Amino acid sequence: MQENLRSQKITQGLQRSPNRALLRAVGFKDADFTKPIVGIASAHSTITPCNMGIAPLATEAEAGIRAAEAMPQLFGTITVSDGISMGTEGMKYSLVSRDVIADSIETACNAQSMDGVLAIGGCDKNMPGAMIAIARMNIPAIFVYGGTIKPGHLEGQDLTLVSSFEAVGQYSAGRIDEAMLYAVERNACPGSGSCGGMFTANTMSAAFEAMGMSLMYSSTMSTIAPEKAANTALAGKVLVEAIRQQILPRDIITRQSIENAVSVVMAVGGSTNAVLHFLAIAHAAEVPWTIDDFETIRERVPVLCDLKPSGRYVATDLHAVGGIPQVMKMLLAQNLLHGDCLTITGDTIAERLKDIPEAPPADQDVIRSWRHPIYAQGHLAILKGNLAIEGAVAKITGVKNPKMTGLARVFESEEACLDAILAGKINAGDIIVIRYEGPKGGPGMREMLAPTSAIIGAGLGDSVGLITDGRFSGGTYGMVVGHVAPEAFVGGTIALVQEGDEITIDVPARSLHLHVSETELEQRRAIWKPPLPRYTRGVLAKYAKLVSTSSLGAVTDLV
Repeated sequence: MQENLRSQKITQGLQRSPNRALLRAVGFKDADFTKPIVGIASAHSTITPCNMGIAPLATEAEAGIRAAEAMPQLFGTITVSDGISMGTEGMKYSLVSRDVIADSIETACNAQSMDGVLAIGGCDKNMPGAMIAIARMNIPAIFVYGGTIKPGHLEGQDLTLVSSFEAVGQYSAGRIDEAMLYAVERNACPGSGSCGGMFTANTMSAAFEAMGMSLMYSSTMSTIAPEKAANTALAGKVLVEAIRQQILPRDIITRQSIENAVSVVMAVGGSTNAVLHFLAIAHAAEVPWTIDDFETIRERVPVLCDLKPSGRYVATDLHAVGGIPQVMKMLLAQNLLHGDCLTITGDTIAERLKDIPEAPPADQDVIRSWRHPIYAQGHLAILKGNLAIEGAVAKITGVKNPKMTGLARVFESEEACLDAILAGKINAGDIIVIRYEGPKGGPGMREMLAPTSAIIGAGLGDSVGLITDGRFSGGTYGMVVGHVAPEAFVGGTIALVQEGDEITIDVPARSLHLHVSETELEQRRAIWKPPLPRYTRGVLAKYAKLVSTSSLGAVTDLV
């Protein structure tokens, strides 16, 4: 065992140290004071189904750590249910919670001189929040995903949370009756686990597996499957060995491993939020990485998996046909993965994948063959132009009209936009602009799932565009462009758009353009005034003061 364990600063030293007395009170015996202290950062909560199954997993992690001759120390961190808070003021706390989670894990681990940490999370911000802390602290660590929910079922169709949001739009457009609306609601989410499609939670867990910070196959397991409990106990044992070998997160989180993670995100059709979160993770790990790097990877990696929201299948279907390791092996075979990257096990990516076939099973269509991908290139495009000088993010899979020009319909908030959609005031050819929802302006960069789902539900998904300085749920699809930067609150061009202006969203050209002359824009800018902050005290006020632009990951510790 390494002699430089941080916890020994507390457990050793003076034999009469009061520190040791306090540790005895929580269960330490004489023989335990030479063992590594391993934190278990548990995001257990009954606030959301994503996290309600985590407590039993934390118990499994404790057992695995003890079996490996280390001392587990359990502590809690928060979560926010994105799905429950969606469309409300509460959603402004969602992205904020990513940084609260990171700060809380860093605080607990460093204050108690822990030698390593096993973080368990479920809902969307648990994953990046934990990984930001892990990258900052650089003590041995592993991430355990709480697991995905099984799909709901109705009339032979698989349902997810997004199904219920889309049903609201269908009902408002007269496409389904009230009985069907409530039938979808009652059947969409059958129990515990994170949202079943390749939405943000499953996207980030898959990416961490590809990056080497989670055990292989762990990111697509169901919460309630017996293999999830066994895998969590194994993760505890693997972490203790990483502590002994001093395998550190920054040995694993490198530019090459982030390229691996983002390549898998593209291949599985993952969430736009991956852009924001990997910018922040790279910043925490001090890895050079920019928003343009996503576009470089998009151009060379196809979409291989037919997964919701735009596809047919859910994460448990992907797990049944080989999971993320199968996708990784396909990429590795095409030299699109760095096989020499280290994993938390001490093996390389290539070593972990050596026994997996290069082609997916022939009797399934969840993972397409290399020669017949869903799309020839990735789905997360970075658009730039006079409307997004720093960049914006579009999910372009399933888009039937990749170039759209229309007249702006301008809304100062998500709620105002949703009211207009549900009232039938949005027409084919319109381009919706939702602004003052950015990191500072919201504050908190809310996800626009309610408006985008209402558009899909109303049958306008192929004929209406939407741009915003806010974010999108991983469940969003259609001609939508988010993360527009600079945001409206700091005077970005999106703040200058007027009702009826002509806007072009041009995916092939990676362009987002407002058809207004520079002279006119300067005149508008001269009379524009920044709005007063929506919050002047509390966590949202602090966040608005600290947060950076979305093109840098909306980080709160930018120097």
